[in-house]
Amino acid sequence: MFSRPLLRFFRDDKKIPFMRGRYAGLIASAALSLLSIALFFKPGLELGLDFRGGIVVEARTKGPADVPVLREALNKKGITAAGIITFGAPDDVLIQLETPKAGADNNQETQRLVDRVRQTVGAAQPGAQILRADAVGASVSQELFRNGILALLLSLGMILIYIWVRFEWEFAISAVLTLVLDLTKTIGFLAITRIQFDLVMVAAILTILGYSTNDKVVVYDRVRENLRKYRKMNLRELLDLSINETLNRTLGTSSTVFLAALPLAIFGGHSLSGFATVMLFGIVIGTSSSIFIACPILLLLGAKRLRRDAS
Repeated sequence: MFSRPLLRFFRDDKKIPFMRGRYAGLIASAALSLLSIALFFKPGLELGLDFRGGIVVEARTKGPADVPVLREALNKKGITAAGIITFGAPDDVLIQLETPKAGADNNQETQRLVDRVRQTVGAAQPGAQILRADAVGASVSQELFRNGILALLLSLGMILIYIWVRFEWEFAISAVLTLVLDLTKTIGFLAITRIQFDLVMVAAILTILGYSTNDKVVVYDRVRENLRKYRKMNLRELLDLSINETLNRTLGTSSTVFLAALPLAIFGGHSLSGFATVMLFGIVIGTSSSIFIACPILLLLGAKRLRRDAS
């Protein structure tokens, strides 16, 4: 009974002609990526504390936190709060503050501001405690942003080298182009949802790139095997065959990862829900690009050389 997998999305002998829709897939993907790039400039990304600088204060109130009361109390004291949210338990509240005008790296000014917040929160909700207060200066935030972008570019470069060495240059170029399309769509998703772009999001994007690369390597491995196995088969038919042969594996793995990340997006709280939500989007985008984008680009780049070499 258990000698075969219990769940299969398609029969093993299913032959779906994915390459017939290659131009529609590429045009739709390019259009979405261009739209995402436009969203990157306007309205732009909601930069988190790591990248814009500021102070984050975590407090615990005695009883459920009353966010409107806290916001009003801070406003009356002239304290500019970029955001006040509850996270985790109802009595846990996170207060984000703009960097003091006296200087992002002015520790004394920062400490005075934190003390004023402590007094104001304590007066608004008696018994409240400040659990932690972290400050990120403007110079540090710029350096973090620069390092984050550098990490993404280095990641793409290493993926390019890895796939080039493991396969051939057509595979490497098509994989990196597909990943760039995935990356731009993720940026567009962040711009639309207004999920804060911080170091956690950089980690999420790097994770998506790694997952998406692994997905494409599985398909490319099968393409390479079939290039050797079916020496006279048309490349377009061969790519269709390779995608169909790996389709159940691709969808099965993606579904498993998606279901594993879904509870984090729903119940993960403020610190994890953004990361998990971006991961869910990346899994869907990465899986669809493995099927509809990576192989069509490979067909465009290697229509002559790959087939000629194989024969």
